[in-house]
Amino acid sequence: MSVAGVGEFGLIDRVTARLTYGSSCLLGPGDDAAVVAAPDARVAASTDVLVEGRHFRRDWSGARDIGHRAAAANLADIAAMGATPTALLVALCMPADLETSWAEELADGLAAEAATVGASVVGGDMSASPTLTIAVTALGDLGGRPPVVRSGARPGDVVAVAGRSGWAAAGLTVLSRGFRTPRLLVEAYRRPEVPYAAGPHAARLGATAMIDISDGLLADLGHVAKASGVGLDVHRDAFEVPRQMRDAAQALGVDPYSWILGGGDDHALAATFPRSVALPAEWRQVGRVVEGAGVTVDGEKYHGPAGWDHFR
Repeated sequence: MSVAGVGEFGLIDRVTARLTYGSSCLLGPGDDAAVVAAPDARVAASTDVLVEGRHFRRDWSGARDIGHRAAAANLADIAAMGATPTALLVALCMPADLETSWAEELADGLAAEAATVGASVVGGDMSASPTLTIAVTALGDLGGRPPVVRSGARPGDVVAVAGRSGWAAAGLTVLSRGFRTPRLLVEAYRRPEVPYAAGPHAARLGATAMIDISDGLLADLGHVAKASGVGLDVHRDAFEVPRQMRDAAQALGVDPYSWILGGGDDHALAATFPRSVALPAEWRQVGRVVEGAGVTVDGEKYHGPAGWDHFR
């Protein structure tokens, strides 16, 4: 059955019947607005949008996987502020002939990813559109801590990363070349593994700046460098190239470091810390903050692609 056949409100009923709600959700879908607890009296908020053909393809990923990716992109932004995600609001614009089962499975993926951090899908909107578009707004609780912003990095700090880098980009390249293996890389693109807890943990450790790596490590570190008025130098040898990534790169004729340094969609977190901080196992040092501007690799300008630009 298509979404046109079941109708807007019928589809809303089908989707909301599949959702579960965490303790932060005081009032879920069904009224003009949801009510979400905000014990900190401040709310971290972020919005991201995924457009079919630009951010995802239905022949590459199932609806459930796309739901996980859409939720992860937003939940990671909340974690990058040092906050704990509490709720998602989802706007879904879709062709009238889209199967209702696809929308239902998308909701399953969104809800499952949110549940990994104790958050809930608490509401949203639906509309007909010739282009399938998923817009997600995430809310989060800072837990009484100041937000970790991009502008706090200082010369002498270390640069560290939590999570995987380059895996999703490698999977995207594999898919774009018409292959479906190595499966480990393809699944990394379809469903990222985000180190959500590392964000609030970094805030408690005293991180001076933090960002979600959504567009590429060097591109996103560039935002930190600009906001902080500093330079960041990344050490190439701080990144190990996994065997399957190395083998895929050789087969496809790609430098694997172009995935690691310039690839996005893994939603790892990058942060700067004072040198005095003992980094836990989830964070690995990959560089340092220096006087100057921009991002370098081993002290030199990087000439490869630094990351994704939505308008290029």
